[in-house]
Amino acid sequence: MYYSEFQLYDDRGPVQTVVRNYTEADFDGLIEIQKACFPPPFPEELWWSKEQLKSHINHFPEGAICVELDGEIVGSMTCLIVHFQIDDPPHTWEEITDNGFIRNHKSDGNTLYVVDISVKPECRKLGLGKLMMQAMYQTVIQLKLDRLLGAGRLPGFCRYADQMSVEEYVDKVAVGELRDPVATFLLNCGRVPVRLEKDYLEDEESLNWAVLMEWKNPFKNIQTKG
Repeated sequence: MYYSEFQLYDDRGPVQTVVRNYTEADFDGLIEIQKACFPPPFPEELWWSKEQLKSHINHFPEGAICVELDGEIVGSMTCLIVHFQIDDPPHTWEEITDNGFIRNHKSDGNTLYVVDISVKPECRKLGLGKLMMQAMYQTVIQLKLDRLLGAGRLPGFCRYADQMSVEEYVDKVAVGELRDPVATFLLNCGRVPVRLEKDYLEDEESLNWAVLMEWKNPFKNIQTKG
C-alpha cells in the first residue's frame, strides 16, 4: 500500500502533506471533495457514492489514493487496471470504468486507467494533482504495467469550437499555443496525447470530447547493450 509524506509551503508557511491509499473511514471527506470540485448545477447524483467508493477499495485498493494537508483530505485519485491496445475501439467513461464502480478491474491487464482525479479548488496551486499522478506512475512501475492512461476533458474547447476543429485545438494545446485547464495540467504531468474520444462523457464545455493521454512505463521494453 502507498504512503508518502511531504512538506509543502503555502501562504501560511510549511504544510504537512501525505499521499496515501484511502479507506472506508475517508468516504465522507472524499464526497466533500466531489462537492467542492463539482458544485451545482453539476448533477449531485454524479458525485461519488459510498457504494462506488467501497467498490474501489474492494476491487483495487492500490488504485485508490488521497492527499491530505495537515490531516484534512483535499484531493483524491482513483484508477483500475484494464486491457488496452492503441487500436482498440472507442470507449466512454461509463464503459471503461463500469460507471465508476470498477467491477471490471482486470488484475492481469496491461494498463492503469484513471477513473477520476480531483483536488479542492482552493488547494490547486500546491501541485497536489501532480503528486498523486506521480504516485500512480510509481504504481505502474511496481506492477510492471505498460502505461498509465486516462481521458482528459477539454473544457477550453468550447471557446474555440467555432474557429478550429478539436484536432487543431488539441495540437495547439500540445505545443503550448493554447492553454486548456485539464489537458495542459496532464501535459505538465508528463502525459502524451494518444487519440481523441468522441462522446466520452456528457460535458457541455468539452462538447463531449476528451483526449486520451498516456504515460509509458520507462522500464518496459528497455533495450540492453552487450
